[in-house]
Amino acid sequence: MKKTVIIADDNAALVASLKEFFGSVNGYDVVAVAENGTDALAAVERLDPDFLLLDIVMPELDGFGVLSAIKTPRPVVIMMSQLNTDAFVQKALRYGAKYFLAKPFNFDLLLKTLDDFAAENDAPPAAIVQPVRPVPRRNRSLDEKIANLFISVGIPAHIKGYQFLREAIKITVDDPEIINSITKRLYPSIAAVFNTTPSKVERAIRHAIEVAWNRGKIENINNIFGMKIYSANEKPTNGEFIALVADKMLLEGA
Repeated sequence: MKKTVIIADDNAALVASLKEFFGSVNGYDVVAVAENGTDALAAVERLDPDFLLLDIVMPELDGFGVLSAIKTPRPVVIMMSQLNTDAFVQKALRYGAKYFLAKPFNFDLLLKTLDDFAAENDAPPAAIVQPVRPVPRRNRSLDEKIANLFISVGIPAHIKGYQFLREAIKITVDDPEIINSITKRLYPSIAAVFNTTPSKVERAIRHAIEVAWNRGKIENINNIFGMKIYSANEKPTNGEFIALVADKMLLEGA
């Protein structure tokens, strides 16, 4: 008997490719697709699939919201996302995903993953699951570099914007193109990790940058970047500051 699969992702091209792929292999039947989390949850409740391939950032209800709302018995959830920092991987597993696929991924590897789970009567516990692309070893050193930079420019660790801004830089280091979709992708991604809203993320990051400028450490900021970029009266936008720091991290081999 074929195993049933639901694909939940708002990337129409990826969904079409996955449907075509599953149509060319044996053992699996795509019974539904959903481009937002609300439809994905409804499809899971209606069809009780064996597998759910689930994106993180989707309209209406994100992947974490879907995971939280799924009732038992739950399908084997394979999380799929470009947002594959340690925080996202661990949160996905904590919320009930059984595996994390970092986009872009090889479809043959996806098939092997499904086959491995299908071969077991019960899915392996999340504790023994490893992401397809291991979390880079650089994360700890990257955290240290960001923390040292924040200290130098005067962003205190106790404010919310510190954590949000650090996560924004880490995500941008892993996926530089996301800075071009700061409102649609970056803020929602950070909000999903910290269980808050994109607007609160935006305001908190703005506040963190304003704190640095109000402390008057502009000379430190310019020294860090090796040139006079800003004056006391020139505050960067959130996106400009995130992009500038992420670019510095990448140039330093982060």
